[in-house]
Amino acid sequence: MKKHGRPRVPSDLFRHRCIRVRLPNGSLFRWEFRKRGQTALIDVTGPLTLDEASLSRIAVLEGVGLGFFMEPDVRGDIEAGRLVRVLEDWTPELARLCLYYPVRRNSSAAHTAFVALAHEVAAARK
Repeated sequence: MKKHGRPRVPSDLFRHRCIRVRLPNGSLFRWEFRKRGQTALIDVTGPLTLDEASLSRIAVLEGVGLGFFMEPDVRGDIEAGRLVRVLEDWTPELARLCLYYPVRRNSSAAHTAFVALAHEVAAARK
């Protein structure tokens, strides 16, 4: 970020070295941003393409480039000051989690309790 400054809008990323991520199907992950109903999908460029988030994190910590991460994966680095957020006002909210399971007449007690707990937590967040 020293050379090109802190990105202010997603298109600023084209001036930065970014760590690319290859998905299991072989395609490259495009970074998604949202702000006030506007969406930007950015196919970043950079010196390195990896297929593992933990390796991408290490590359960012070593100064190779910018990275795109799920916050829980880097929260400790942010809190310790090793990483800083950029484009925070463009960060999309996480989609709500969904629970999918086969319908069975005789579910186990553990399964039934887990589904009930999931419903309870979801109701509490509304």
